[in-house]
Amino acid sequence: MKIATWNVNSLKVRLPHLLEWLANNPVDAICLQETKSENKNYPQAELEAAGYRSVFSGQKTYNGVAILSRAPVTDVQCDIPNFDDEQKRVIAATLNGVRLVCVYIPNGQEVGSDKYEYKLKWLKALTAWLKDELVKYPKLALLGDYNIAPEDRDCYDPVAWQGNVLVSEPERDAFKALLALGLRDAFREHEQGEKFYSWWDYRMMAFRRNMGLRIDHILISPALQCSACIIDKAPRKLERPSDHTIVVADIA
Repeated sequence: MKIATWNVNSLKVRLPHLLEWLANNPVDAICLQETKSENKNYPQAELEAAGYRSVFSGQKTYNGVAILSRAPVTDVQCDIPNFDDEQKRVIAATLNGVRLVCVYIPNGQEVGSDKYEYKLKWLKALTAWLKDELVKYPKLALLGDYNIAPEDRDCYDPVAWQGNVLVSEPERDAFKALLALGLRDAFREHEQGEKFYSWWDYRMMAFRRNMGLRIDHILISPALQCSACIIDKAPRKLERPSDHTIVVADIA
């Protein structure tokens, strides 16, 4: 099964990019983040015409997540249970026996800020919930924009970024806590070379200079095997692109 994740940074703006990519890359499922659309405005008809069903959880202007799949999904869950949060950042569903959990982890804004503390609390709640989910669904994949570069090699300039949000030690410890559940980084299952990133700032010609971070991830449970995982930079090269690009994994 081929699965993917993409922070589209507005589904309304990036819908043509998504439809083009899906036509050329017919994955079994793709998880989207930052759809930035209320449910009533979700482009369900256009995606169904492209061969994809959707489950989604959105809100006006901010956040929003969705799972698109070629086959029906079951057991849809929105939000983290028992965690009071108005922001639409989580949706989960089961596809062909595999539990797909789509997450848009908070950015954190700045180390020490209220939003940073919210991020760490959110990650703690996510990890506690996933521990139970893995019991119910041994075949599980956690896909999304984590807003965490887990290692120095996932940052174009770790010295300049040291101690900043996205690379701070508490955030990286939270990522390690997810791995401690038994999850594995699908991208790092394979030899990838150097300087592979999934996000580049719109400023300072960051994409052209490959000044990026790898903050979009697919983590998989022990019951799943990954034969390949790539970062597809092609969507980032398009006109009016998302600042993120797509990560794709082949799992079995």
